[in-house]
Amino acid sequence: MNDPLQLEDAPVAGSETPRLRFLLDDSGFDEVPKKYRRFYRKWRGAGDVLAPNEVICPVCKVVIRSTRELRVGDRVYCMPCMSRLVVMRAEDGTLEARVAY
Repeated sequence: MNDPLQLEDAPVAGSETPRLRFLLDDSGFDEVPKKYRRFYRKWRGAGDVLAPNEVICPVCKVVIRSTRELRVGDRVYCMPCMSRLVVMRAEDGTLEARVAY
């Protein structure tokens, strides 16, 4: 028997476009263990542009990177400051992270 709550949350096949995939290279971010360095990079200032797979941590100003395109509602973890974040849409239309706890 199917659970009606699971059916409501399940995406309909073909209704959502597939997420873009990204190959991450080691950015030299040495504040986390070597295994996780490719998922973080330092913010380079006002001229820095975030890719669709990146979001900046509002607590420690580190850029969190993902192997997949980030979308509104995604959850990310900032290892340097140990914050759990939720990806939201900013007023200017870009993605930003807000602290969940």
